[in-house]
Amino acid sequence: MKAVLEKNKIERETILEKLNWRYAVKKFDPAKKISESDWEILEDALDLAPSSMGLQAYKFIVVTDQETKEKLKPAAYGQTQITDASHVVVFAYKKTLTDADIDQYIERVAKVREQTRESLEAFENSLKSAVSQAIEGGYIETWNSRQPYIALGMLLETAALMDIDATPMEGFDAAKVNEILGLNDYSAVAICALGYRDVENDWLASLPKVRMPKDELIQRI
Repeated sequence: MKAVLEKNKIERETILEKLNWRYAVKKFDPAKKISESDWEILEDALDLAPSSMGLQAYKFIVVTDQETKEKLKPAAYGQTQITDASHVVVFAYKKTLTDADIDQYIERVAKVREQTRESLEAFENSLKSAVSQAIEGGYIETWNSRQPYIALGMLLETAALMDIDATPMEGFDAAKVNEILGLNDYSAVAICALGYRDVENDWLASLPKVRMPKDELIQRI
């Protein structure tokens, strides 16, 4: 396994090249679509993203249906990325957590890791205690709403390494998006449009990336 990983290791220069290549695309080419095989990898990146205590208190709604995209566009204040991109992912967090959610997660852990439920009792109790404190403290939604952003970051970097464009978006009416997608126990917190840039018609495509100098942005202690 180690030999395979070393053989397929991405060079440092390649990583920086891809990260410099990516930008928040303003104009996608609607004629270019992400292949099914490439999309499977992007979905794997979402699934493999870390989350607090592994609970994955969120869901990802992948939209490729053009009619649904058209409905979402006004909720995103008319941004054309919604309708022109190949795929649109809506990141939605779970508004609260229950003992049933934790029970389901513990069952999953036991199955995947081939452990008994009894051996996970201490872990289960710590999860329920943390969730109970978050609910009673009134910060369960704040906690859960931050988790999807970790997956969003994973998606953006994975897409860049695959030469797929991705535009993260927070400019939308969450209530309207929730209504369109029928989200009740969940609420949209971010959107990401993915596809391929329309270089000739995207005003941002040819401009250099602007970032703060690292020595001003990053503090080493």
